[in-house]
Amino acid sequence: MTIDAIKAAIPDYAKDIRINIGRILTEDNAKGLTQKQIYGTALSSAFATSNQEVIRQLLELSQPELEDADVAGIKSAVSIMAMNNIYYRTIAMMSDTTFSHLQPGLRMQVIGKPGIPKVDFEIYCLAVSAINGCQHCVDSHSTVLIQSGVSYEGVQSVIRISAVVYALHQINTIKD
Repeated sequence: MTIDAIKAAIPDYAKDIRINIGRILTEDNAKGLTQKQIYGTALSSAFATSNQEVIRQLLELSQPELEDADVAGIKSAVSIMAMNNIYYRTIAMMSDTTFSHLQPGLRMQVIGKPGIPKVDFEIYCLAVSAINGCQHCVDSHSTVLIQSGVSYEGVQSVIRISAVVYALHQINTIKD
C-alpha cells in the first residue's frame, strides 16, 4: 500500500482529506516527528477508529518503518487509552469534584513500561486521546511530551495526523 493508493481511494467530495493525507505523513510536513513516529501516530489513530479498512491501509503503509515491537507498543497505547479516556472523560463530566480526587484503582503498568521508547508511547497516547476527546489525557500527554523535549510543532503534528486519519475513517463510513 502506498500513499498514492490511499489517496486514489478518497472520493472527490473529500479532496481536502486526499491532499492532507499525502502531506501529513512526511517529515517535511509533520515537523518535530520522525518517520517512525509519523507512521506510528497514523496507525494508533487508525486503531482508535476501529475502521478495519483504514487500519489495513495504514498497517501496510507503515510496514517497512514499524517493527513488530512498535506495533505491539502502539496496540498497548490504544488499549490503555481506551480505558483511561473513558474513565477520565467521565470523571471530568461529574459536577461533584470529589471523584477527581479519588484514586482510579485501575492497573496502568504499561504506561511505565510500554516496550517502546517512552516518547513514542506518549505520542501514540496523545493521538488516541485526541480522537477519543479526553481533555484530561490530551493535556497530560501533551505536557509530558513538551517536558520530554518534543517541540510544540511535534505535538501539533500528532494532533493533525490524528485529525486527518479520523477524517479518513469518516469517509470510509459514508455510503455513496
